[in-house]
Amino acid sequence: MTGHEYMSMDKVAGKISGGFSSSSSSSSSSGSDDDTPSHSKSLKPNVYRLFGREKPLHQVLGAGKPADVLLWRNKGISGSVFGCATALWVLFELLDYHLITLICHILILTLITLFLWSHVSNFIDKPPPNIPDAVFPDKCVLEVASIVRYKMNQALGHLRHIAFGSDVKSFLAVVCGLWMVSVIGSCFKFLTLVYIVFVLLHTVLVMYEKYEDKVDSFSEKAIIELKKQYVEFDKKVLSKIHKGKLKEKKKD
Repeated sequence: MTGHEYMSMDKVAGKISGGFSSSSSSSSSSGSDDDTPSHSKSLKPNVYRLFGREKPLHQVLGAGKPADVLLWRNKGISGSVFGCATALWVLFELLDYHLITLICHILILTLITLFLWSHVSNFIDKPPPNIPDAVFPDKCVLEVASIVRYKMNQALGHLRHIAFGSDVKSFLAVVCGLWMVSVIGSCFKFLTLVYIVFVLLHTVLVMYEKYEDKVDSFSEKAIIELKKQYVEFDKKVLSKIHKGKLKEKKKD
């Protein structure tokens, strides 16, 4: 090749590299523009968040349909779920309806309706109801069973670690939590307690998301005060317990 051809090829290569650089810069700028709204939705930096979370509440809850229902993203669906749960609680608790009775009555009404529809359809020139086969897939059942087994083993492992471990703080927290649950459970029936938890999940979470900054600020102050009280309790009570155990070991 001649020197003129080399120069022309260098110019072409320079143009191509310049085009790539401009396209990459434009894409990076567009990417930064795209990232701007997502960053604005993220949590504010250097701000205390309840339970030390680093993601928005919707993402902590899984960012799926259950999270949408709990946070009232679709008010129609959330209201329907809340209304159905309230109706069931009224039937079972206030009207003393029994679960087996309710299931049998629903099945009786369904069977009678389908039976009459299938036999009367010939006279009213309407097709009989087309009911698809309902089958639980093996994969879905195995996944649910695997998740339940994993969570139960994880909970049992935590309890064993707390029972045989040396973390007094976790031990006291678990004991106090179980005692509070036992006291609350003695005041309500099981179904009423489940309904109260359901109502709290559908109200407290959405209110917390609405007033997130105020709640986190107040909880930060409360946790700091609790830590101070725990330090005082540790100095006056727990440290004496440890010292007493050490003295007994030395005597032995």
